[in-house]
Amino acid sequence: MKRAWPEELKSIFDDAEEVMLDIPASGREGAERASKTQRAALRIRVTQEDYQRMWPLAEKRYRLDGRYAGKVATLIANNPLYYTWHPADGGTLEGTSDSGTPYTIKYIVVYLLLDAVREETAAD
Repeated sequence: MKRAWPEELKSIFDDAEEVMLDIPASGREGAERASKTQRAALRIRVTQEDYQRMWPLAEKRYRLDGRYAGKVATLIANNPLYYTWHPADGGTLEGTSDSGTPYTIKYIVVYLLLDAVREETAAD
């Protein structure tokens, strides 16, 4: 089954920043020539509300379209190898609505691993 990124969450990619993650060498016994590797990723600052909607998508690969067509993304959530890039506090935005009511929007910084699609099959 080829999963596509949910339509209602595609707007998070509008301000995504492409980055390279320096992944430390594996400490596993028997690992040959353990060395640091690099992985392409997207760094995204999302509202806490959007992050809560994204959470069920964690650690699964989803096909992207638009600007990232031909790529798959995997939300890093709790994989110990990627501890440095687990979701983190992205700050807050405080303001006052038109009606005079104060509000606070909380943000989370998330990383999604970005890989090329190996086969050209349409996502479901």
